[in-house]
Amino acid sequence: MKASRGQIEKALDAPPADLRFFLLYGPDEAGSAVLAKRLERAMGPEAERIDLDGSTLRDDPARLADEAASFSMFGDRRWIRINGMGDESLPALAALLEAEAAGNPVIATAGALKPASKLLKLALEDKRVMAFASYQPDAREAEQIAIGIAREGGLRLSSDLGRRIADLANGDRTLMAGEVEKLILYLDAAPDRPRDATEEALDALSADNPDSDAAPLVNAVLGGDLRAMHRELGRLAEAGTAMAAVLRPLLTRAMLIATIRAGFDKSGRLEGAVEAAGKAVFWKEKGIVTRQVRIWDAAGIARVLQRLAQAERASRSGRGLGDLLVRHELLAIARQAARER
Repeated sequence: MKASRGQIEKALDAPPADLRFFLLYGPDEAGSAVLAKRLERAMGPEAERIDLDGSTLRDDPARLADEAASFSMFGDRRWIRINGMGDESLPALAALLEAEAAGNPVIATAGALKPASKLLKLALEDKRVMAFASYQPDAREAEQIAIGIAREGGLRLSSDLGRRIADLANGDRTLMAGEVEKLILYLDAAPDRPRDATEEALDALSADNPDSDAAPLVNAVLGGDLRAMHRELGRLAEAGTAMAAVLRPLLTRAMLIATIRAGFDKSGRLEGAVEAAGKAVFWKEKGIVTRQVRIWDAAGIARVLQRLAQAERASRSGRGLGDLLVRHELLAIARQAARER
């Protein structure tokens, strides 16, 4: 059945026993990913997660029903996540709905489905399925999303700053989250110690600032220029720049590359994927970003994001060992980029 935003959020936060399947689809894949996180939080960190994809379900349609009815080997809660689901998975969904029992919630993201999709038709017709389509937010919605993300992290964001962040990210939720996270870290905000965001802080950290001190390092690391990377690290160290301030622009650029790469892989048109990113790509750096997208495939940039997240955690341990661990991760990323050039 088709759900409203309020209905899908309520159901994901506390999955009803009579619902067997959640289908998140629509062109705003980042929006679907944000919704999927609600179920992950509801299930808890100890829950066992089973990851499947469309090709697996196509080859073994009974697998989904089996997993949904199985108990966790660890005795914890269990749930199933499906990425990239399409009409090839229709027999698997039908088997899930026809099964006598299915105690574990199943959630799938499917991207933009055509109205004629048989998978979508079944999902909308069956009361044991909840389907919700995410669309690119308009300017007002994007502003409110940015403010909401900031509030959860302990950052008070004005309407003007929320609108500016939404414009910088072209309404992309993932990129907006990256911009807000940079501000949270920069201002040392947290839910138990809220801070007010400022224009000055956003000016210092925003991804569209071509004069940012970290911009040359970002391009050196993700572009595989080892000599330039070492030079920039030395320069930033002399200036007393905190490694946390370096990592946030790197994470933002890596997320941007991942978004563009996904569009490129789907359409086969790199230029069109870069254009679709809108203002998130500063016009003077369009050529640099394009070259970086060519270097990193989807799996590679996903590993980069993991490494940068690890480096960010290391940077919070303070100077000394934390900085050494960060430098190690940046060197590993730059070396991989150099091999792929």
